[in-house]
Amino acid sequence: MKNLDLKKVNIALKDKSPEEIIIWALSLASAPVVTTNFRPYEVAILYACSKIKNDLKVIWCDTGYNTPQTYKHANELIEKLGLNVHLYVPKQTSAHRDAIMGIPQIEDPLHQIFTEQVKMEPFNRAMDEHKPDVWFTNLRSGQTAFRNSIDIVSISKDGVLKVSPFYHWSDEQLDNYLKLYQLPNEFTYFDPTKVLENRECGLHS
Repeated sequence: MKNLDLKKVNIALKDKSPEEIIIWALSLASAPVVTTNFRPYEVAILYACSKIKNDLKVIWCDTGYNTPQTYKHANELIEKLGLNVHLYVPKQTSAHRDAIMGIPQIEDPLHQIFTEQVKMEPFNRAMDEHKPDVWFTNLRSGQTAFRNSIDIVSISKDGVLKVSPFYHWSDEQLDNYLKLYQLPNEFTYFDPTKVLENRECGLHS
């Protein structure tokens, strides 16, 4: 993977459909995964990937702080798409953590510990167990400053090929995609580690 010329690859893939990009990436993969948190528009990447490889491992790192609407949406998609979900949760319950520290603000020194507990540790545990060589995500340009700096294909800090098939798509394009395939969406979503919408979540930086 590290020998790929990312600049050439991204130029070649820029005008390809998400499905074509997924097929290309899968041709290089021996242990592919897709990660999700069931936030808005996640259904697009889950549908596109599962349509091409229906047994693709879906890594869901649940912080324990999702909204009731998100949990219902997740259950609906898991059933509708027949997702091969591997669930990872923090080692401490949200009720226990709420009693000790709650949800710290960004400027609070405890926020880093909180983020490590509810997001980074479960994610790292998942990646250690599954050892993927290709990692599908629904990152898109315009979401955060960091995401603007990558492209359809990039290499993670751990050397995994990270593929974002919808990278250049707008919300309007995704709305049309979801309408075309009659896919549900859910906007009542909460990430306790981000606080601000344009702040990076920690997994991708």
